[in-house]
Amino acid sequence: MNELCQIIRKMVLPNFINMETSIRTYDRDADCCGAPAWRFVYHALHSADKWFFNPFEYDEPPFHREGLDNPNTPCDAVLSDEELLDYLAKVRQKTCGYLDGLTDDMLYEKPGNCEYTRMELVLRQFRHLSFHTGMLNGQTAERLGKFPIYVSEESVFPEDGSLFGRYVTKKKS
Repeated sequence: MNELCQIIRKMVLPNFINMETSIRTYDRDADCCGAPAWRFVYHALHSADKWFFNPFEYDEPPFHREGLDNPNTPCDAVLSDEELLDYLAKVRQKTCGYLDGLTDDMLYEKPGNCEYTRMELVLRQFRHLSFHTGMLNGQTAERLGKFPIYVSEESVFPEDGSLFGRYVTKKKS
């Protein structure tokens, strides 16, 4: 039985949708603690790609360069938003496939050479993706005076992506 894994899968999809909305609405070159905002997008996606599964048995994506995943580390590589969106789609697909192959009992196990259980790895990435999505959306809200629309359930998000680029106006206090 994999009831918990299906719940996790259902809950992780909005995280990816919200990150996509962030990428489609943020100022990619805005300064965030000394690095352009797009570096934090890559950081979050790379972390999900690596830490959701097993960070100790991981192959870097072909476009990765040393230090690119750490916004505090100088790196000459630049990824376009199209490349980041493509990477997001691949990480989402990889994550869903992974969850489809798990059983609930496997959530309590530690994958090879890893000190964390699969459930710990999943929860860490929920937190991490949500943090960086919020960070990027906060930057957008500050710049535009409105917050990018977000979803809490994938089932309420139109398949055609028609909500991308839409905003919720910030309330004045």
